[in-house]
Amino acid sequence: MVTRDLKIGQIVRSKAGRDKGRIFLINKVVDQQHVLVCDGDLRKISSPKKKKVKHLVIYNTVLTEFAEKLQSNKNLDDAYIRRLLKPFNESVSKGMGVE
Repeated sequence: MVTRDLKIGQIVRSKAGRDKGRIFLINKVVDQQHVLVCDGDLRKISSPKKKKVKHLVIYNTVLTEFAEKLQSNKNLDDAYIRRLLKPFNESVSKGMGVE
């Protein structure tokens, strides 16, 4: 998987590290192998986590409203991100995939 296939606002799940199993949003594509992710809880929008793409499960879902708000810098806070990710976190906790 190469980062050019990824989009800002795409849903990902960590498959390695201490945050294994957590759902994140892609905040920024850093380079060929790294992205910045946030979830509004453990990883705030102000301090996103740098993750290797190979340590992420990539879902097809892209939240375009997050990308639009990120670019226009409007109403973007951690509560908004938690609200966006809530349905995905619930489906993961029930053991179902998001794809």
